[in-house]
Amino acid sequence: MAGYDPEKDKKIKEWKNEETGLIISIHQYGEGEPKVQLGPRILKKKDGTDRAPSKAGRLSIEDIMWLYDIIDEVKDDLSDMVGPG
Repeated sequence: MAGYDPEKDKKIKEWKNEETGLIISIHQYGEGEPKVQLGPRILKKKDGTDRAPSKAGRLSIEDIMWLYDIIDEVKDDLSDMVGPG
């Protein structure tokens, strides 16, 4: 069995919550089915630059409200990629 090949792992679309740093994205590995990924979370340093990405971890109410606001767009984009199920 072949190992993981980063060249086959493609990020198709991404949404970022500027307030909390949480990223939601759609990825596809090779010819596999596109899937939604929660995280990472990229917070800002005091000087305004990005810190290293970290796990999404637990979601705050701000994260949940933002996810609620964008979930239809995420669902529609993913449905368009996957086709009728």
